[in-house]
Amino acid sequence: MDSIFIILGIFFLIIGIIGAIVPVIPGPPLSYLGMLLFHFSSKVSFSTEMLIFYAVLMIVVTVIDYVIPVYGTKKMGGSNYGVWGATIGLMIGLFFFPPLGLIIGPFVGAFIGEIIKGKSNKIALKSAFGSFLGLVVGTILKLVTSLMITYHCMVNLF
Repeated sequence: MDSIFIILGIFFLIIGIIGAIVPVIPGPPLSYLGMLLFHFSSKVSFSTEMLIFYAVLMIVVTVIDYVIPVYGTKKMGGSNYGVWGATIGLMIGLFFFPPLGLIIGPFVGAFIGEIIKGKSNKIALKSAFGSFLGLVVGTILKLVTSLMITYHCMVNLF
């Protein structure tokens, strides 16, 4: 049974790291699930404090990831069109123009979203920058969280 927990744990850790970058996959929650699977095996044991710390961190980062792009866009004068445009741009960039698309996609998507909303080029550009920064910060937070969880799992496994 330990082998199943460890194999599934590794699977969820890998999917969690991928999900930290791909917007439709919840990276940190999947990484945390991987950590719990490791904990349920007899090979790895985490302290209650560590499990609680990572649970809280995972929840906070997940919530921030949804709030920060909206905040960045709104702070720079944008609308929900910019947020949606940035998200769609990120997905298109990820699948059709990797790895550069991860950087350019959200920016172009937010700009197009604001233009569709009827904003001027100057305001759309400013909003696109805010949305882009929000998505980048959220992605970095998710990636760091998933990598921290993975690191602690691997250190305790080996």
